[in-house]
Amino acid sequence: MDALRFSCTSSALSDVGLARRVNEDAILDLPAQGIWAVADGMGGHAHGEIASRMVVDALATVDRPATLTAFIDAVRVQLQTVNQALRRLATTNDVPIIGSTVVALLAIERECAVLWAGDSRAYRLGKRGLRQLTRDHSLGSDPAATNVSGTRHGTGTIPTAPARPASSGGITRAVGAADTLQIDMVRFTIEDGAVLLLCSDGLSREVGDADIARTLIAGSGRTAAQALVALALQHGGRDNVSVIVISVQDMWSEDRTVLNPAC
Repeated sequence: MDALRFSCTSSALSDVGLARRVNEDAILDLPAQGIWAVADGMGGHAHGEIASRMVVDALATVDRPATLTAFIDAVRVQLQTVNQALRRLATTNDVPIIGSTVVALLAIERECAVLWAGDSRAYRLGKRGLRQLTRDHSLGSDPAATNVSGTRHGTGTIPTAPARPASSGGITRAVGAADTLQIDMVRFTIEDGAVLLLCSDGLSREVGDADIARTLIAGSGRTAAQALVALALQHGGRDNVSVIVISVQDMWSEDRTVLNPAC
């Protein structure tokens, strides 16, 4: 974001959970570059931790350009490149899939975009409350979809529905899951006092939207991130859990709407 106007602070945290031996999540927290991401290696498939790390490492190399459209294009190119690399890696290792979900937030001044494939999520807490910005690519959320071992045909419609409960069933899109990666996207503008959350399904499967909203309102970015992970563990911690909490302030605003006075 433009450092002369918007101050954007973020806190990122990842935990292996209570049931897994390996953390297959990976997180990217680069506020100076205006990019954040959560990637979740596909459980039940080989080398999930490698896939998620390849995704965030590739996104970390994207320099923030002058426009959001150029930023989006650069991220799409990187994700498609990683998709092909994971397809080749799966062939080399003689396994069907090496893959990872991804949700990425990009910001240029007030203009933002979320890009995603899979069931890692993005939320926005603003004046109208908490809203889920993404739609899960999962069998439970998308009846027209097939599993990641098959082919997904869709329109890539920008989601406008309110927040949904955690998805059930297998995911239908992921980086590395098919020869052609389909990436959904939503663009929006941010306001002073907004809080954005990226998370893996280790949070959304364990913690409901009401508890997420209360936690984001109650604490600072670091405190909120720690509290969200703690809630996921208290509710079972059956998967790796990763969160990134991003707090926004408009430094030129004379009448700031502060959702969280501690931020």
